[in-house]
Amino acid sequence: MIQKGSFAIHGIYLCNMESIYSFNEIEGVAKNFIQHMNSYKVFAFHGNLGAGKTTFIQNICKLLEVKVNVSSPTFSIINRYSSTNNNIIYHIDLYRVKDDDEAINAGVEECIFSNELCFIEWPDRVTFLPAETVNVFIDTISLYERKLFCKLPG
Repeated sequence: MIQKGSFAIHGIYLCNMESIYSFNEIEGVAKNFIQHMNSYKVFAFHGNLGAGKTTFIQNICKLLEVKVNVSSPTFSIINRYSSTNNNIIYHIDLYRVKDDDEAINAGVEECIFSNELCFIEWPDRVTFLPAETVNVFIDTISLYERKLFCKLPG
């Protein structure tokens, strides 16, 4: 696993990070990701089909002690999870959403602005993400390796 440092502004560490990892290292990268989430609530996951967006989110949810099996919300659009300490986590997949109106009708906007954790796959399908959204890019390097890069808002 290759990790390039987090950036600090005014002594506060932020989520700008880059990691190259294999599938057996994903839990460690997810743990590092969680340590740098700070007060951010909305995370937009970008990547091609099969890049590992859902797998990475599943690992984050496991580490956050989500009580149930985490699965892709491709057909339901939104999955709502509770952790063992009753925190709410929304996992949103916008792959099948055609426009903002369809997303709003499905309840996406309500989740995003709920002040709960939101992990969004295919965020480019909507235009109403909050300015403080952290963009997370997952690229396929090889069959077994991925590159994760987080870009902070602003």
